[in-house]
Amino acid sequence: MSFDFPVRENLIYLNHAAVAPLPRVSAEAMHWYIDDAMSWGSFHYPRWMEACEGIRAETSRMIACSPSEVALVKNTSEGIATIQMGLGWRPGDIVVAFREEFPANYYCWQLLAERHNCVLRWLSLDDPLEKIDEACRGARLLAISWVNYLSGLRVDLAAIGEICRRHNVFFFVDAIQGLGVFPLDVKACGIHALAADGHKWLLGPEGWGVLYVDQAVQDQIFPVEFGWTNVKNWADYSSRDMTLRPDAGRYEPGTLNVAGSFGLRASLQLLNNEGLDRISAKVLALTSRLADGILAQGGELLRPHDSRSGSGILSFRFPGQDSNRLQAELKARRVLASPRQGFVRFSPHFYLELADMDTVLDHVRDSLNAI
Repeated sequence: MSFDFPVRENLIYLNHAAVAPLPRVSAEAMHWYIDDAMSWGSFHYPRWMEACEGIRAETSRMIACSPSEVALVKNTSEGIATIQMGLGWRPGDIVVAFREEFPANYYCWQLLAERHNCVLRWLSLDDPLEKIDEACRGARLLAISWVNYLSGLRVDLAAIGEICRRHNVFFFVDAIQGLGVFPLDVKACGIHALAADGHKWLLGPEGWGVLYVDQAVQDQIFPVEFGWTNVKNWADYSSRDMTLRPDAGRYEPGTLNVAGSFGLRASLQLLNNEGLDRISAKVLALTSRLADGILAQGGELLRPHDSRSGSGILSFRFPGQDSNRLQAELKARRVLASPRQGFVRFSPHFYLELADMDTVLDHVRDSLNAI
């Protein structure tokens, strides 16, 4: 496995919830494009476009949708903003959102209240489904993260989707912390739109991600970022017909990130071929081993870890200890994690082993002794 993930030669990498290391196959795919562009210019341009289309195909395979429902975006924030700005808002429209969200899935909805006089119904991720159901009455949109960036809580998308379906509420999901680990059927869950950058659990390069938009709602979301490739006849430069493309490509306003497409396509293929059922089981086993070990050493988990609502994210602290110093001590021992809001956040991916987690726990003990 270390051959496929060279980072293992240098680190025990527990930072996939921040920025993932590239698998060898993805780095090599990007190197091929760089060498090709250097030596041949655009001679092999059709192969470049195959990489872009490959992302649509692999994403559709991962979330059970049509490739025509996948757009390529720079990052999760651009995907969220595409939905937020593309829907025609009216004063008094109601949005259901959650206080613990990462800023990308918080600011844009707050802006609706400030600029469009929309009404925000703020909930907590700990609220029961009954409270979400109540908040959705009369609402136009609900936005939630599949997995919370700090606590690691994985919400029940199917249950929330059923609530949105009953109340005719647009269901948007920030999937960046779950996509690439857990299986997902967007149709079965009733998700109308979903965004995720590729540089975390999808193991891709920074600056390139995906936006899923259900074909049934694409005409409801106007592409406010408009360029030459949003339109149906985009390949005809003499055309002045502004009829939109009949697929999610309508949300792509210009030239795509080809280098990133080679890398992200390779990473998506790796994950799909491994199988998300196997990946999720492995990731949950890794975080469970870490959780048990942290508790055994007297640490505190931000949230209890279990297989139903757990994820690849585990945030913890030790009473009376500076979590920033603990993270720095672990980094000095070549264990990479993130300091987050008074906690240390671990986020292992499937290519690591349980023995690696035992080594990490040894380093946690030694780091605490060194502080």
